[in-house]
Amino acid sequence: MSNTKLSPGIVSSRLSKEDYLNNFSDAYPGFTNYEAKVEADRCYFCYDAPCISACPTEINIPLFIRQISTEMEDEAAKTIFDQNILGGMCARVCPTETLCEEACVREAAEGKPVKIGRLQRYATDSIMEKNIHPYTRNESNGKKIAVIGSGPAGLACSHRLAMLGYNVEIYESKNKPGGLNEYGIATYKSVDDFASKEIEWLLKIGGIQINYNKTLGKDFSIDELRKSYDAIFIGCGLQDTNKISIDSSADPLVEDAVDFIADLRQVKDFSSLPIGRNVVVIGGGMTAIDAAVQSQLLGAEKVTIIYRRNLDNMSASKKEQNNATSKGVKIITNAVPTSIYKQNGIHKLNLSYTEVDKYTGKLKELEQTFSIEADQIFCAIGQKFNNLLDVFKSHKGKIMIDENCKTSVENVWAGGDCVDKGEDLTVSAVAQGRNAAQAIHKSIF
Repeated sequence: MSNTKLSPGIVSSRLSKEDYLNNFSDAYPGFTNYEAKVEADRCYFCYDAPCISACPTEINIPLFIRQISTEMEDEAAKTIFDQNILGGMCARVCPTETLCEEACVREAAEGKPVKIGRLQRYATDSIMEKNIHPYTRNESNGKKIAVIGSGPAGLACSHRLAMLGYNVEIYESKNKPGGLNEYGIATYKSVDDFASKEIEWLLKIGGIQINYNKTLGKDFSIDELRKSYDAIFIGCGLQDTNKISIDSSADPLVEDAVDFIADLRQVKDFSSLPIGRNVVVIGGGMTAIDAAVQSQLLGAEKVTIIYRRNLDNMSASKKEQNNATSKGVKIITNAVPTSIYKQNGIHKLNLSYTEVDKYTGKLKELEQTFSIEADQIFCAIGQKFNNLLDVFKSHKGKIMIDENCKTSVENVWAGGDCVDKGEDLTVSAVAQGRNAAQAIHKSIF
């Protein structure tokens, strides 16, 4: 957070230690045994259940809920892991309210779906707490696969390949595995270092080696890997962020929201992390919401989200929008930043109102403007892939893949946020990693 010295409004230790602990405790704690049984009994166990097709990994949801209701928690966990080996994290961060739970028959009938996500967490936590890994690695088949990135897509691909008997080597650019799960999830959604614990559990399958501090394009190339491995999977996510373009007569105080969230995930003492008095977050997705909510939890006096369109166009779900406003975050829609200036020692962000042109459908700025105080600004207007687009066929700045996650380069597959079919969801990345592993296996054997 290199800009924190530029404004006296950005300080650390705004709250008491007790407040920090309360603010960053588990936002959605797991079910007790009794709560899980009661909730499981609400399921209709539908034939041809719509919740299954609404899940990107197609978990057999009625089956695992029935297994919970009959006190077969280990079996329920395996039903989940068969489709989604990162089911524990997905149970915490998946937007279930717009996926499986939105499709739940009880949601349509009563407006109150079965709490599938929390039941999934109950089952997966149960087996992981027992330190049980329900899979056995096949005998090594002598084939080597390189996986670039240890985020959700890379880990899912690696586990499935290792289980099938492949020797997998992961190349990770950071000194810690996990990708989005480790660095990009709001701290209060994944407490107690769960991301690291889940990876430690996943690696129990064996046959997976992680090489840290190895960056594609800097420490190795695709051509070099192709000479040493039977296949390659790319799951390195999006390495760069989009920037806002504004006129500034003072130091802009603009930081990337993803860096702020990553700092929060790695810090041990929340009181050591400085935060502004008046924080502004620009964007309308989950990163913007996470940055805004956590700014509020760190003690910012006023947090405002600026989004260029209306609430219905925000990619963050209604649940997350409501969570933000319930924490005191203000959301201003149909506005864009135009400049930053300093007046009487106070930084202010100038903005223009926007509207959609009824003839062209494009967004346009209006002459009407306003300003708000801002001593810290987080930019969350999207990320981009900045590697290899001259090597692969690409679409809108991402690697193109087919229905089997195959790229345009022989023996190279890809998945997750770096591909054109990426959906910016952990669960979708897991599905692509798993599917790519099966396609690699079919291609080799």
